[in-house]
Amino acid sequence: MSDRIAAAAKLAPSASLTVEQVRSVRHWNEHLFSFTITRPPSFRFRSGEFVMIGLPGEGRPLLRAYSIASPAYADELEFLSIKVPGGPLTSRLQLIEPGDPVYLGRKPTGTLVADALLPGKRLFMLSTGTGLAPFLSLARDPDIYDRFNQIQLVHCVRQVSDLAFRDELESQLAGDPLVQDQALLQFHYLPTVTREPFRTTGRIDALIDDGSLFGHPLTGPAQFDPAADRIMMCGSMAMIRDLQARFEALGFNEGSNASPGDFVIERAFVG
Repeated sequence: MSDRIAAAAKLAPSASLTVEQVRSVRHWNEHLFSFTITRPPSFRFRSGEFVMIGLPGEGRPLLRAYSIASPAYADELEFLSIKVPGGPLTSRLQLIEPGDPVYLGRKPTGTLVADALLPGKRLFMLSTGTGLAPFLSLARDPDIYDRFNQIQLVHCVRQVSDLAFRDELESQLAGDPLVQDQALLQFHYLPTVTREPFRTTGRIDALIDDGSLFGHPLTGPAQFDPAADRIMMCGSMAMIRDLQARFEALGFNEGSNASPGDFVIERAFVG
């Protein structure tokens, strides 16, 4: 019996997990990949939520939280992952191939959802690295375009090849069956790179300071306004910590499912 077949034999559904099949895998570069899996007919989630993904471990499944990158209407579930050298899960997960089984949690959850935000005019989605994932789902949710006049997705990475899904985002989601018309008018994508030459360089805080985060085609003031702007953050702990302090100093209040606010963050990370 091959190692792959032997591993498949170890996966069995439980009260909290289903066993799904890998449909596709895309390796963006040496340390970043995305993959799709089958979606159970009963699986429902709100755009921006995360769910547990895993493989068999010693004695029990090895699970990590992954934000769902696919839109809520998709037949498959998509995820974006880093390849951590020696990482308990990602060192194995990066080797998956179409047809392989993986564990999927039955209950998605998270605070990076539109319901946790108060009404506003501009929505800023601020991400680093694989923190892009939940915004890929949110940007393809028709409801977000009814809630906000403008959606600005900022993706900060170290090198140009880390800009996963760049073509789709630069096209303003052209071809999307539900939001392409709204996205053409309301969705803006701002990629920035910190360690290679690119048209926009620098961390998110630097783009805020020099005003380029608010540049064309975005309209409105070149600063954050608690009365009109809403913010979602997902990515590195350093980015979230620094920007959270900045926004709170400006009068923004963190929101939750129970008490909507001006900004929300994602606290679940993959390692």
